[in-house]
Amino acid sequence: MTQSLSRPNLPGGEVLPRGVLVAIGLLLLVSLIGAAVVRLSGISIREPDAAVVASRMLRFADGPEGSVIIMDATTGTQVARIVGEQGFLRGTMRAMARERRMAGIGAQPAFELVARADGRLTLIDPTNRERIDLESFGPTNSAVFAALLHDAKPSTP
Repeated sequence: MTQSLSRPNLPGGEVLPRGVLVAIGLLLLVSLIGAAVVRLSGISIREPDAAVVASRMLRFADGPEGSVIIMDATTGTQVARIVGEQGFLRGTMRAMARERRMAGIGAQPAFELVARADGRLTLIDPTNRERIDLESFGPTNSAVFAALLHDAKPSTP
């Protein structure tokens, strides 16, 4: 029993017509070229950010027994102390710290937590412009960071 290597068989032994294969190949090629053109042109595909309704500059530090101490960078007051797992917060901050280490930036500069008019919540590292759009991880995960804004001062235009 010989099988054609140029055209795949469908279930039931039918062979895909050459025109269908050519159409699939052209569709893939056009998709790849379109993606490459947008990527190489530098066109921004991001939606513009909504107005800031609240923001807070925060510092994260390791505390005793593996806790994480979160400080308001403006006032120096402790905002929260995370004891235990709190995986999303720890994972997010580990990713931001890794980017800082790769850029040769220390842990001292504060991060900016921003709430926007459209409900989005963003963690920004002002030192290297890295950002994490927290709402992308769902309401439960973003609520961990939203709680850190409870005493934040509203932004003024």
